[in-house]
Amino acid sequence: MNTRLDKLLNIKYPIIQGGMANIATGEFAAQVANAGGLGLIAAGSLDPMGLEKEIEIAKSVTDKPFGVNIMLMNPHCDALVDVLIAKGVKIVTTGAGNPAKYIEKFKENGIRVFPVVPSVALAKRMEGLGVDGIIVEGTEAGGHIGELTTMALVPQVIKEVKIPVIAAGGIASGAQMLAAFALGAIGVQVGTVLLGTYECPIHENYKQAILKAKDTSTIVTGRIAGTPVRSIKNPMTKEYVKLEKEGKSMMELESFTLGSLRKAVKEGNVKEGSLMAGQVAGMIEKLDTIENVFEKLMKDCKQQYQNIEEIVNG
Repeated sequence: MNTRLDKLLNIKYPIIQGGMANIATGEFAAQVANAGGLGLIAAGSLDPMGLEKEIEIAKSVTDKPFGVNIMLMNPHCDALVDVLIAKGVKIVTTGAGNPAKYIEKFKENGIRVFPVVPSVALAKRMEGLGVDGIIVEGTEAGGHIGELTTMALVPQVIKEVKIPVIAAGGIASGAQMLAAFALGAIGVQVGTVLLGTYECPIHENYKQAILKAKDTSTIVTGRIAGTPVRSIKNPMTKEYVKLEKEGKSMMELESFTLGSLRKAVKEGNVKEGSLMAGQVAGMIEKLDTIENVFEKLMKDCKQQYQNIEEIVNG
């Protein structure tokens, strides 16, 4: 627990890039790796051939460590795991399911696995499976979320497990990173703050929506249906909430949002698209490079630490 994430994964900074579906391409993951973080290819919507292609792209852009995020609801999961092994990927994060059936195979092939968890119970279950660490994500995050905040959840998980914990959700500044360390995390995972970078492959309209966001600009849809997702308010989210309150079925709601993330990411449709983003979207005021974002996070973290030392020591 005393080994910082950058030492554990042989990266420059203790920062993991979130596995953002339809956004975290091989190119983007490699750019994150080159900037000093752990880049992740999002395999959530990929088939085996698609994942193989993205891994090859990442390898052509960087010689630094990168990983793959697997959404376990993907119907191609078995084949995706085989691709990871064949391509020599050594770091995997998982979400939307239980990675139990793959743990032994991961270990046999020297792959480190870090599931994303939204609760203490799931964190303990993952530790029991023998995972290498867990990414504890608070409800402040963008995309699919749990109910507990990062500030409340991280220390409760750390109290109950002995494996490394990475904090996620609501981290876009050095002060927030320092808070994660103070809670006992060995590193952080960030996503929303990277949407405001030049390298991020989302449509320019999506980026502008991030830059225009305020502290109250995000909303969680799907709470009633049991599939909460945080994104920036727009006509789509307003209509979704209306349909949800009318008692529409899960199938009807899924049909309504089908392809909405792609509409936002690829087409720049900010009215009908799902502009997934965390509550820290309101902190992003201008576009920047990934490298600058990471350097500012670390510099601010160190400065805030010095400020706290002065306050504590009087």
